[in-house]
Amino acid sequence: MAVEFMDHAACAYISQDKGWFEEEGLKLTTYESYVTGMALASALARGDIDVAYICLVPAINVYANGGVPIRIVAGTHKYGYGLVVDPDKIKTINDLEEPDIRLGCVREGGTVDVLLHRTIDNYNLDEDKILANAQRMNPPTLVLALKTGQLDAAFLPEQWATMAEELGFEMLLMSQDIWPEMQGSVLVVKQDLIDNQPEVVSKLVTVSQRATDWLNEHPEEAAEVVADQLQTTGGNVFPAEAAGVASELEITPEVLLRSMGRLEYTTDIDPEIVQETIDYIAGLGYIKSSFNAEDILDLRFLEGE
Repeated sequence: MAVEFMDHAACAYISQDKGWFEEEGLKLTTYESYVTGMALASALARGDIDVAYICLVPAINVYANGGVPIRIVAGTHKYGYGLVVDPDKIKTINDLEEPDIRLGCVREGGTVDVLLHRTIDNYNLDEDKILANAQRMNPPTLVLALKTGQLDAAFLPEQWATMAEELGFEMLLMSQDIWPEMQGSVLVVKQDLIDNQPEVVSKLVTVSQRATDWLNEHPEEAAEVVADQLQTTGGNVFPAEAAGVASELEITPEVLLRSMGRLEYTTDIDPEIVQETIDYIAGLGYIKSSFNAEDILDLRFLEGE
């Protein structure tokens, strides 16, 4: 199993903390945390991982481009991304077009990069002006660049966006503003696991639902659990060039509570939104062509069939 180093994977972190995987008889040989969804997608492509809590966009990319036989068996949350800006330099979204504005984003094909394109479309911004200034880094490095004055704005996933806000940046846009009903992350499994051990997949979905229900009922305690899990694993997943973030930026329960409140945690998933996402990514050229969402979805376990 692998997860993203973000509160997007809250249900996995909570299940691990409370021993619920073990309660269901699920024995994890690995429990790895990746600093980006794209890095996790690469692990899936290498064959290292059977189960992943991962953002929808990199899951689509690795399925379409890498030919990796994965299936989405549940959602984990909607939304979970934001645009943070220096309020002294950026007052409106159009200010991003100014040549002296230094904008940060993850590399091409990542979820927040797709949101950057969606923002350009929605607000009729000049794509060439925006992308000409975009500096590509992973999320913790982006936060560090904001902190040290190297960037004026950044598109970030949560919890990083709220952490940047804590440094004095303003949340100019959230994914709710850019893409209504946006599917954030999903639970994916390899097709082999469905074929050979469907009962394991059913248990994974059950645990995910249990943790999702619990975190929605106990948001403050959930924030404490996730903060503790992220702080514990942080030293293991930060790339060397971003190691300073681990010591300089503490991931506190207070920040996590605010961040997690910006996500809608639910295992429900709308196939139409998945299809819309596939079509949009294909339009950007990040996958070779669009495909039917039903090809990547297998929601029978979620529906209890």
